[in-house]
Amino acid sequence: MEGIVVGRITALQQELQKAGLDAAVIMDRENLIYFANVDDIEGGSLIIPAKGEPKMLCLWLEARHVRDQSGLEVVPYFFPKDNVSQKTADMILEMGIKNPKVGFTRYFISLKDYQCLRDTVPGIYFGDIATICYKIRSVKCEQEIEYIKKAAQFVSIGMRAGIEAVHPGVKETEILAEAEYAMRKAGSQGSTFRMQVLRHDRQQLVHPYAGDYVIDNNQPVVIHLGASYKGYAAKMCRTVFLGDVAPECVEIYKILMEAQNVAMEAIKPGAVSGEIYDKVFKIVHDHGYARMFMDHIGYGVGIRQSEFYPILGKGLDHVLEENMVVDVLLPTLYDPKFGGPRITDTVLVKNTGAVALTNLNEGASSPYGEIICR
Repeated sequence: MEGIVVGRITALQQELQKAGLDAAVIMDRENLIYFANVDDIEGGSLIIPAKGEPKMLCLWLEARHVRDQSGLEVVPYFFPKDNVSQKTADMILEMGIKNPKVGFTRYFISLKDYQCLRDTVPGIYFGDIATICYKIRSVKCEQEIEYIKKAAQFVSIGMRAGIEAVHPGVKETEILAEAEYAMRKAGSQGSTFRMQVLRHDRQQLVHPYAGDYVIDNNQPVVIHLGASYKGYAAKMCRTVFLGDVAPECVEIYKILMEAQNVAMEAIKPGAVSGEIYDKVFKIVHDHGYARMFMDHIGYGVGIRQSEFYPILGKGLDHVLEENMVVDVLLPTLYDPKFGGPRITDTVLVKNTGAVALTNLNEGASSPYGEIICR
């Protein structure tokens, strides 16, 4: 196995032993990217025993490539005669463990995978290793940091293009098209989420995305973009004030910028996520918006744009470590009339403090927290 793969798999095996699990089955793309170190794989399965050598199952056409990239022992399967769900179940059975306890990432096992394992492997126990995987992935190696930095450069380029495209009468999708073209041209391999360009009346929805909506003058416009490089993501959000915007909207954005500055100052190794949240919440509270603020203000960033360790949020005990990457995601203040503006940056945790990887103004001493007017 390649050195980087050995370290990651060894870390997972240690956690499997602590959890009393016999093996892990990795079938989702993001964890295959991480544990096999292959970013262009689909339809694969990585079987990692708690003790012993892992095996990588993939389509026969990709077997040589996967072997060369990962250094793993590769078992090819031949579709449509074989399928990955049944082949994985057969390989678990061949391990010869009575009533095996097998860990899966709970978000990414399909019904077909479950049915084949249940019907093929007598007495199988399904354990959850989602949090274990997110914790292992949370501290980034130098290669991962370089990939995220690249993605952050791309998304910053896209943000500048998106801001320039904001004019009255254009559609949300037209602004996004300009931003995405700029990111792709710079080298982005695509966003890992549905990106947002939102006129004011759509900004307090939970999961909106750019649609066929026309931007009118005199309103805030939210632009939330993502880019990726070799499987790793970065994200960035800014609010553009188009024309003569209500001063209350601008004030909300200024409060969020103040809160983000406080968060950035608090981010360092050893900081507890709930304590960072409390400092941010105090700013919001002191401005009279305590009842209009969400409980989470950031997530880990890596292969996913929002990873579930660490999370910056109310009452959480996640401890930051050097070389973690998080987003400082300041959700809007949910004032029914004036809420909507938001701001987000991708941030690297270093011993010297927080380093903003996304940067709208190259060379600026404070890359986050701009008032952008068009």
